[in-house]
Amino acid sequence: MQIGEVADRTGLSLRTIRYYEEVGLVVPSARSQGGFRLYTDPDVDRLQVIKRMKPLGFQLEEMRDLLAILDPAPGSPRIDDPVARLTEFAETAEERCAELRAKLTIAEEFAASLRSSLDAARRGQPGATRPAH
Repeated sequence: MQIGEVADRTGLSLRTIRYYEEVGLVVPSARSQGGFRLYTDPDVDRLQVIKRMKPLGFQLEEMRDLLAILDPAPGSPRIDDPVARLTEFAETAEERCAELRAKLTIAEEFAASLRSSLDAARRGQPGATRPAH
């Protein structure tokens, strides 16, 4: 499939996919006669792994290491103890998910206080435009 279809399937921009190619995280499996990048389902799967790591704050080098464990490609770094490294990735992902859940709770509480303030303001209650703490 061409890069446009990959972008549609992954929700990544063309620019992002090209960047991941440039830094060596994913390489198109082939090129068409016209020079267009051609991707396979395993290429799309690699991009999905990268996409899932991004919101958890994983850096490019960490992405490279995880992909070397989960889906080794030619030129992938050698991981000495893949099970130990995968354990580290799993623990880090869990910690970062917990941090994101805590932030989401705070954000949802704030959004709820804004909704309450808006409801009160619509009813004309004094001081209603000040969000609750």
